[in-house]
Amino acid sequence: MFRLLPLLAVLALPLAAPHALAQRNAAPAASGSAPAAPSGATNRILAVVNGDVVTQAEVLSRSRLFALNSGVGTSPEVLTRLRPQVLRLIVDERLRIQEVQRRRIAVTDNDIAEALSEIERRNNLPSGALRAQLRGAGIQPRVLYDQIRAQIGWGRLLRQALGPLGEISEQEVADAIANRRARQAQTEFLVGEIFIPVDDPTTEPEVRRFVDEVIGQLRRGSAFQAVATQFSQSQTAVQGGDLGWVTTQQLDPEVAPIVERMPAGAISNAIRVAGGYQIVTLRGKREGGAANQMSTMLSIRQLFLAFDRPLDPQAPTDQQRALVERAQRLSQTLRGCEQMDAQPRTSDRATDPGPVRLEGLNPPALRSMLASLTPGRPSQPVIAPDGVLLLMVCSREQRNLDEFTPDAARQQILRDRVELLSRQLQRDLRRRAVIETRA
Repeated sequence: MFRLLPLLAVLALPLAAPHALAQRNAAPAASGSAPAAPSGATNRILAVVNGDVVTQAEVLSRSRLFALNSGVGTSPEVLTRLRPQVLRLIVDERLRIQEVQRRRIAVTDNDIAEALSEIERRNNLPSGALRAQLRGAGIQPRVLYDQIRAQIGWGRLLRQALGPLGEISEQEVADAIANRRARQAQTEFLVGEIFIPVDDPTTEPEVRRFVDEVIGQLRRGSAFQAVATQFSQSQTAVQGGDLGWVTTQQLDPEVAPIVERMPAGAISNAIRVAGGYQIVTLRGKREGGAANQMSTMLSIRQLFLAFDRPLDPQAPTDQQRALVERAQRLSQTLRGCEQMDAQPRTSDRATDPGPVRLEGLNPPALRSMLASLTPGRPSQPVIAPDGVLLLMVCSREQRNLDEFTPDAARQQILRDRVELLSRQLQRDLRRRAVIETRA
């Protein structure tokens, strides 16, 4: 009889929601922008953006993608409620694609194919699994691919448009670090944001209804990061709206007093800020800044031996017995991560899941196991329904994860400049556009 331990999923790095992956990766797409219509959908035109049409099929498919990934369900009522929000999102996306094409900024199929491979590699998925997941959910993969293509192209456009402002001087870095150190004794807040722009004052009532509906979805249980990834027009959408640890001085003046009063986990009402509306959530609060935020960072390896069928602990197959026996031998003989890396792989799961923060690992049994392992020595076999796992700690390091290094300062300055530029460009595109909606 085999004893099962529920530890495997933690280090197997399951697939992130496709909408979140879309912000930093991509998948192959055919030319053109309109995805194939799902079964039963019509291609009625809902909007015309500078001559490009947005169809009902596109909006329905994108709504279904968002609904599945945010956990709100795909009932007809939910999809109907999402339609105006998703339509606006696609219109803005179409404007971005048009500007990318006007500036002749290329996003090649090869770029996108390589990014898809990276998605699947990081999530221990075989080639083609992401497309299969989407099709299994009734979503044409091109719905995601077109969103990805727009994200990649817009990012390249912003880097190009930034020009000399993309160069950060040593003095600017030093000033940013000095400012951060001066704030170390202040209270910091872990904040997420969703920014919805108001590009035209005449559309503000419509935008406000849009924002209130987003807030309603969040309070009905939609994941904040999923909603931010889909609907926020801030560059933080790439990180699911995550602003990180900030002081009130780093927030908009209209937002800061609200964050100070919010309990952890709360969703704010709509907050009118320069350029649009902001929705924020407070995930945490700490006194005294980041000076003592030390964590134990692990570099680890995992060797997963896959079973040929789900395990019945009362009646394991010969193949399953053989793999467990092999894992037991390896746990006694392997020494060092180089030997672990040299072992033949029997699954598509990566041997190196990347840096791991010990304090953030769950369940506690896994955290305890890794904390007790001697670097270079493997764990005892961990048996799960789909295979047997060996873990090894390569290195263990105490690190202040919130230390504001020169590289972090440069990235922060650059993000702020890119964010401002992105909002300005999107607002200009809206103002110059000819947009006809046919609700």
